[in-house]
Amino acid sequence: MTKLGCPMNLAEHTELERALGERLATSGFRFTSQRRHVYDALLQTLDHPTADDVFMRTKRQMPDISHATVYNCLAALVHCGLVRQVQLQRGATRYCPNMERHCHYCCDECGTIFDVTMPAETPTMPSPKGFQVDHYEIAVHGLCANCAGLRKK
Repeated sequence: MTKLGCPMNLAEHTELERALGERLATSGFRFTSQRRHVYDALLQTLDHPTADDVFMRTKRQMPDISHATVYNCLAALVHCGLVRQVQLQRGATRYCPNMERHCHYCCDECGTIFDVTMPAETPTMPSPKGFQVDHYEIAVHGLCANCAGLRKK
C-alpha cells in the first residue's frame, strides 16, 4: 500500500483497491464505491476527521451519499481493521487510518492531532494481575510547536 497522505499513481491506486476489497471480503463485507470513497477521504488527509468531516469530504466526490451511508462505511472499515476509532476528548469520535502502533499528540490550542510512532518494545505499564493487554490508546495533550511559539511572543 501507499504511504498514508501521499498522492498515488495508478498502480498504487489499483493495489489499494484490491487490498481494500480483499480485507472487506474476508470480514464479510462487499466492496462498494461508497466504502472506497470514504476510505479515500480518510487516507487523503491524516487529520483524524470526525464522521461529519468524512461526510463533507466524501460528498464532494459522491453528492448523493448520505450521513447514514458514511457512518455505515466507517463502521465496516473499523470492523475490518482498516481504520480505528479515536476518542480524544468528550467531542465526536474521530477516525484514524494509521494502523501502525502509534500514539496521538493533541494540541489543546489549535486542535491538531499528530501521530507519533511507538517503538516495537512498548514499555510495560502496570496492570491488574492476570490482565492481558491487547493494545494501547495513548493521547498526550499540550501545545504544538507553532502554538507554543505564539504564546512565547
